[in-house]
Amino acid sequence: MSKEERKNEGKNQYSIIIPTYNERLNIALIVYLIFKHLRDVDFEIIVVDDGSPDGTQDIVKQLQQVYGEDRVVGTAYIHGLKHASGNFVVIMDADLSHHPKYLPSFIKKQLETGASIVTGTRYVKGGGVHGWNLMRKLTSRGANVLAHTFLWPGVSDLTGSFRLYKKSVLEDIITSVVSKGYVFQMEMIVRASRKGYRIEEVPITFVDRVFGSSKLGGSEIVEYLKGLAYLLVTT
Repeated sequence: MSKEERKNEGKNQYSIIIPTYNERLNIALIVYLIFKHLRDVDFEIIVVDDGSPDGTQDIVKQLQQVYGEDRVVGTAYIHGLKHASGNFVVIMDADLSHHPKYLPSFIKKQLETGASIVTGTRYVKGGGVHGWNLMRKLTSRGANVLAHTFLWPGVSDLTGSFRLYKKSVLEDIITSVVSKGYVFQMEMIVRASRKGYRIEEVPITFVDRVFGSSKLGGSEIVEYLKGLAYLLVTT
């Protein structure tokens, strides 16, 4: 990273939003890894817990004692963005499928290009997926092929959720997004592309969750197809 990039980086703060539901076994590790890989970056972590019955919120309170309440913010509100004080927002999963080691690459890419959004991609050289069976890989690939065919979003991985946004851009886009769940990520990128925001990609290796069970079900596929049709008509 150049001296100029370091100078610019010093003016930025990154709010890392981590949605959780039953992530008691993962949350402490991912917070530790974020601190490990972002040593020279001004950041805060916002944990948005959806009423986990497994004690996730208790672990977050313990983490606040270790790292400081100003660095690990626990909130039960679904809109973690309201609590973000940074001028950049990172959204990543709590289940370690999104490794914090990629965060410096996201930040570097944004500083180099001035991108409004930097998104992780599994589908370019250097990216990949570990822990999925063949059917799930084909389903994910098929979802992206369909999206590219009909929506032309300008990115290789439309359904990934590991992203860095300029906060102002995220606030602008999210007001027009109506989708939920799996389709939400796709609509965010499509809306951003239609508005002319610059989107850059960083190759990542997605690793299926380390602890706990996956929350992706067959209903998500149905919702994806409905969402694709909706975006085809409205964008």
